[in-house]
Amino acid sequence: MRAFQVTESGQPPQLTDLPRPEPGPGEILVRIAACGLNFADLLMVRGTYQDTPPAPFTLGMEVSGTVEALGEGVTAPAVGARVAVFAGHGGLAEWGVFPAARAVPIPDAMSFTQAAAFLVAYGTSHLALHHRAKLKAGERLLVLGAAGGVGLTAVELGALAGAEVIAVARGPEKLAVAARAGARHLIDSDSADIRAEVKALGGADVVFDAVGGAAFDAALRATRTEGRILSIGFASGAVPQVPANILLVKNITVMGVYWGGYLAFAPDTLTGSLSELVALFKAGRIAPHVSATFPLGDAESALELLRSRASTGKVVVTI
Repeated sequence: MRAFQVTESGQPPQLTDLPRPEPGPGEILVRIAACGLNFADLLMVRGTYQDTPPAPFTLGMEVSGTVEALGEGVTAPAVGARVAVFAGHGGLAEWGVFPAARAVPIPDAMSFTQAAAFLVAYGTSHLALHHRAKLKAGERLLVLGAAGGVGLTAVELGALAGAEVIAVARGPEKLAVAARAGARHLIDSDSADIRAEVKALGGADVVFDAVGGAAFDAALRATRTEGRILSIGFASGAVPQVPANILLVKNITVMGVYWGGYLAFAPDTLTGSLSELVALFKAGRIAPHVSATFPLGDAESALELLRSRASTGKVVVTI
């Protein structure tokens, strides 16, 4: 089978030929149809992601496809079932073996491409906004990186929850995408003073930050008393250093959110969140935004689109 692998940490991934894997105990073999890309894939190439496996390994954190075989002890999902899986890695390949417990049934109305764009983005935003920040209707939600794969779902879910959403993104095209997802206020990070504009709107009750760096600093200073800041990631490349005196004076809480970590310490919280999200999809209330698809042979171009921040929503590789 073909697989897009990191053969040496820090070196460009390569399309390689590998034997087709066989499922072990507790695993399923999936014929992969699509793989959603994430910023974490770029970090894995550099060897800087917290869960980077030792090289060589196949990139691709979230996949969709069809179950082709079951390992010892596995009774579900059945052979032939359409599933999405948070794999951690191994998704940019024609087949993959994954823990059966991580497989989520795909609704009939959800395409494989949509399913590959669903788990991480919606899962992260839903868990962050509802489980961690306890977002309430009428609160003002500031989303940094609002047109990105995760940020756009935060806009969508925040608007659904009745929040007044402020979207921060680069340029009018990305802001238009955020507006269609439900953002009420739009701030262009290329030209605007984020702190001043958010304060002019009354400040933020909740901040959803997948960017870090200077944007985090501006958002912190525009957060209202007893506000909550969700630290999701650092797409800017700069990890912010939080001045504790501001937290103290304004009674602000900063919360880290690592969605994949819940698999280890609170899997029921994660699966319950995903069940709610699937129900929202079935009801037609949310719809994954996929801005570009690439074939497996052009996976490097897909990663470059993500690296350049030229995409909106999700980028998906179809197998």
